[in-house]
Amino acid sequence: MTTPESLRLIADIGGLYARFAIEPERGHFTHQASLRCADHASLEQAIRAYLDSVAPLQVAHAAIAVANPVEGDQVRMTNYHWQFSIEETRQSLGLETLVVVNDFTALAMALPKISPSDARQVGGGQAVSNSVIGLLGSGTGLGVSGLIPAGDGWISLGSEGGHTSFSPRDAREIQVLEYAWKQFDHVSFERLLSGSGLELIHQALNTTKPAGHEALSAPEITRRALEQQDPQCLATLDVFCNMLGTAASNLAVTLGALGGIYIGGSIVPRLGEFFDRSGFRQRFEDKGRFRQYVEHIPTYVITAENPTFLGVSAILEAQLRTLQNSAGSAILSQIRRLRPQLSPAEQRVADLVLSQPRSVLNDPIHDIALAAEVSQPTVIRFCRSVGCKGLSDFKLRLASGLSVSVPITHTQVTLEDSMLELGAKVLGNTANAVLQLRNELQREAIDKAIDLLANTQRVEIFAVGNYAAVAQDAQMKLLRLGVPCGAHTTPHLQQLTAEVMNSEALAIFISSGGNLPELLELQQKVSERGAKVLAITANQSLLAKRADAALVAEHNEHAATHLPMVSRVLHLLLVDILVVGPTPGDSSTESDSVGKPSTTTCTVPAAPESLTPPPVCMSFRSP
Repeated sequence: MTTPESLRLIADIGGLYARFAIEPERGHFTHQASLRCADHASLEQAIRAYLDSVAPLQVAHAAIAVANPVEGDQVRMTNYHWQFSIEETRQSLGLETLVVVNDFTALAMALPKISPSDARQVGGGQAVSNSVIGLLGSGTGLGVSGLIPAGDGWISLGSEGGHTSFSPRDAREIQVLEYAWKQFDHVSFERLLSGSGLELIHQALNTTKPAGHEALSAPEITRRALEQQDPQCLATLDVFCNMLGTAASNLAVTLGALGGIYIGGSIVPRLGEFFDRSGFRQRFEDKGRFRQYVEHIPTYVITAENPTFLGVSAILEAQLRTLQNSAGSAILSQIRRLRPQLSPAEQRVADLVLSQPRSVLNDPIHDIALAAEVSQPTVIRFCRSVGCKGLSDFKLRLASGLSVSVPITHTQVTLEDSMLELGAKVLGNTANAVLQLRNELQREAIDKAIDLLANTQRVEIFAVGNYAAVAQDAQMKLLRLGVPCGAHTTPHLQQLTAEVMNSEALAIFISSGGNLPELLELQQKVSERGAKVLAITANQSLLAKRADAALVAEHNEHAATHLPMVSRVLHLLLVDILVVGPTPGDSSTESDSVGKPSTTTCTVPAAPESLTPPPVCMSFRSP
């Protein structure tokens, strides 16, 4: 009998289409469907639409591949506007498990499962068993991944290798690169080895033609080339295949991919024999002193339908196997599975555990029974019904599950949360935001901000509302460094201060969104007076764009649940980073105490006659 626990939802989400399937048994996919992303406002809506179409089938576990990096709970698709929280989506859909992975990481995991009939070899070479495998795929972008043997299994590499710098190999490719440079500062392999890249190559090769030459889409270029209708389209596709040979060869020598290089994506598999006859393999082997090395590496074109499903399925299976091997990790899933078989009273205990697991973990049996509106013996019967010897054994398994299986993710605070759950969510949200900030720090931005601070005579800080506390904290820390500094949080004082600023001053603006009209007006005024501007704000905000330097912190604010405090924490940390870079003191004593040379910048401000501030001396620690 097929049960919800045995049915799994498998999905591959691209920039244009979201592909879904139901997996009733390992490696077997039914009810396959492809939905247009543009027809749905969010990923969750697309999933609901698909699940409605396969009703009454129900799934408990799901795995999704997306065409962008997956780093934490918050996912922002790079080739479409969808963004979502993995954990919130799982809860909203009522799933026990939701795994989200990069699509090429998933495709790499599918390679050991692909049969010989689902891949076509191009050129010579012989794969070495139990060796590294490389993967490339052209579609809306250029996916790059690898597969490393690890005992009885494989480790899939999450990679953004498509963004490596493109290097031309002949005159035509130089022509393409020069044309692309007119539009882009950095030309990566992905910029050219993709659907939009085909169009760019075609435009570049037509630059010698009259200005009114026809602009063609990637599908049209491919069609005309395959039908031998257009010499320029043929040349475009030929250049494309040669470039792909270079990219594949680079990947082969980088990974040591003696197990072969596989070509996937939506473009190359459609080229058929044209690709086999192209200069791909010749360019692949064109590696100078390493020709003999790459000659022995085989190259394959993946011809299987929806091969990503196989990889997504393998990743989900590994995740579920890990959970099942840990008694603590599996306890909540076990309760969900067994709930329909429990008595009504035991179901109330189950609902309490599922909604407030940390409260149950810490409360005595009396409080648990009271909260579930059952007797204490019912609580004991519930524990035995889910396979535990008693309440103590149940709590041990529950504690293990909460400490191991629940990641630090952004979760919404609700009115139904107990104080313990609320506290855990607040701390978890803050921790997640701090870790994300750490991962997104940009050295260049920090260096520029510290340089501005080191070369100013006076600092004026502007903030409003909740961020006044951050401004005051920054003022205190800068004053301790010997930096003349003021913090202004009221409109009248802000206007007066802005009026007297000059080119020797630095204005620091602190704002979560970076789009407040009053702060933007102040920023414009101080800039007109020649002062430098440092913004601590959100990325891509107007304030960040107008500033001379910006330290950015991205966080989705939900004022109704008091989460703006998280962004204040992030801004306080950015202030700490800003003031830790320069440290007060004499260069000689700093060098003696630390044992490393340091560079000291000292500026003596030319203050108004009415105020003579002390000199600003800052010592920078050598890395």
